[in-house]
Amino acid sequence: MSSTAVTTPSRLGLPRWAAPAGVAVLFVAAYLVFRGSGTLPHDKEAPQFLAVTELREWIDDHRNDNPLFLYFLNYIRLFVGQLYSLFQTTLYALGWPGIIGVMGALAWLAGGWRIALLAVGGVSAFGVLGLWESSVDTLALVGVAVLLSLAIGIPIGVWAGLSARTRRAITPVLDVMQIMPTFAYLAPLALFFHIGAPAGAIATMIYAIPPAIRITALAISSVSPTAVEASSSLGATRRQTLFKVYLPLARSTMALAINQTIMMALSMVVIANLISAPGLGGDIIRGLSRAQVGIMLPAGVAIVIMAVMLDRMMMAVARRDAHAKLRRTDLVGAGVLGVAGLALIPVLPPIWPESLTVNVVAEVNAAVSWAETSWYPVTTFIKDVTSHALLNPLESLLTAAPWWLVALAVLSLAWRVSGTRPALIALACLLGIALLGVWEHTMQTMTTVAVAVLVTLLIGLLLGVAAARSPRYSAIQRPLLDAAQTMPAFVYLLPALALFGTTRFTAIFASIIYAVPPVVRLVEDGIKGVPATVVEAAASAGSTSGQLLWKVQLPMARRAILLAANQGIVMTLAMVVVGGLVGAGALGYDVVAGFSQRTDFGMGFVAGIATVLLGVMLDRITQGADTRRPSPRKRKFT
Repeated sequence: MSSTAVTTPSRLGLPRWAAPAGVAVLFVAAYLVFRGSGTLPHDKEAPQFLAVTELREWIDDHRNDNPLFLYFLNYIRLFVGQLYSLFQTTLYALGWPGIIGVMGALAWLAGGWRIALLAVGGVSAFGVLGLWESSVDTLALVGVAVLLSLAIGIPIGVWAGLSARTRRAITPVLDVMQIMPTFAYLAPLALFFHIGAPAGAIATMIYAIPPAIRITALAISSVSPTAVEASSSLGATRRQTLFKVYLPLARSTMALAINQTIMMALSMVVIANLISAPGLGGDIIRGLSRAQVGIMLPAGVAIVIMAVMLDRMMMAVARRDAHAKLRRTDLVGAGVLGVAGLALIPVLPPIWPESLTVNVVAEVNAAVSWAETSWYPVTTFIKDVTSHALLNPLESLLTAAPWWLVALAVLSLAWRVSGTRPALIALACLLGIALLGVWEHTMQTMTTVAVAVLVTLLIGLLLGVAAARSPRYSAIQRPLLDAAQTMPAFVYLLPALALFGTTRFTAIFASIIYAVPPVVRLVEDGIKGVPATVVEAAASAGSTSGQLLWKVQLPMARRAILLAANQGIVMTLAMVVVGGLVGAGALGYDVVAGFSQRTDFGMGFVAGIATVLLGVMLDRITQGADTRRPSPRKRKFT
């Protein structure tokens, strides 16, 4: 006797898609009825903008008599300024022979003669490119910012690694700091620390601190509890356990924290030039303002070289065994290189000889002009199709919809995707944007972000799936992703500007290039993380390659893919705002205008705050998605 399970509905109900479809129909109907009303158009002379501008004027007038500045902020500015002067004076005193010798010796000790050769070639390239002084200024600024970031970040990270309560308390602050686009740091720092090297160093330090804290906390919390218990059982104090157990065992991961802090600092020093920070950022900003890639390219190449050089040195330190002794040949080689560089200081001029420089500005501008002319039909077609098919319709939809309807749509989407708490946070951020008076420009920025994220996720999914399913392709792609993630954000504007000129599509193109690498990595790791037993079981059941991907691997990699979407949104938003320098308009342009025109400071300051709120809103919607699980359909078996 056999029994058959028959599925019967316990009660009459609608399909699962009926409720979302009904809500969508209601929103469409409301849009058609109320379109054009409650749109909150942008007003450049809004009272809140003027109030912030007046606040800046008051602060500038009372910078030297207000107690907050006189006894606190000015001392911080003076301390950071003197520290920068010390770094800068030391580097200039070493001259190019001394810097090459010292950097080469440090690189040799870190990773051997190959890393030393890379360091010597990299430092020499700064002079060959004709950017010696700018590169030295950038090294000094990065040195100060990284030193301050580590001096503050490592102790906090150790504290967070030892205390779960501290870790929970600082995590929201770090989240906001990492979501916040780089431009948003500049306005308040210019307000409180004026402009120049100290403000640039402080802005770079704030941007670079989160990875120092997060990775240090991870390193400390990952130390084996057995080793800690053994130390305590032998009578060691907490201080002895920290310095004899925690820090030595966490050394390699903490070296990664230093590496990431350096990379973040290099990304920020370019943008810090907007508040008159010295260095290579000045050459890039000048090239952007003149739309001349020939001026930008050498500075961009110099920053990439600096990033790769410092990255390889720190990664070599991280990989080195803590108990392994340096070989005598390494000590001798590093010593000879360092002594030779220092011995040549009084012999050779401190500034790189102009006769050994190569000027490629005219050649690069000519090549860009040729590319623009030759590829004009293709680039114009791509730009026009994207604008007419995606950008313009979506922007018209968002800017013509009543603000309250957009708020309800965001609330519904956030609740559906991530839950109640993220939905309320998203709604609060959107209402804050409305109160700030930058609603229209925020909707325009959200349009460019949405299009850029859509393309980024599409490309990231395709490349990530291909890499996960083909080890050979993954091996080819990985070095390219490593190089792409090493480069500072501003470098991505170079190819975008060369191909598309100064338009909002330029910012979208640059943001896609910038955001694709982490999306590809997360998707690849997520699919590779699917248990082999599950894949084998599905294959043995007769699943095709396509069915295996769509029915098994992608659903089980859901968490990684959602994290990829979250990272894609955050990175795209940061880059689209930077694109305000190349014609992106909206909030990015407002921020840039606030720095370049004193009368627009209030608008730029408020636009920076609105950008942060937009980033938090988008982050909370996607960040909570991986904790939501669709409710299973109720079935009754008889």
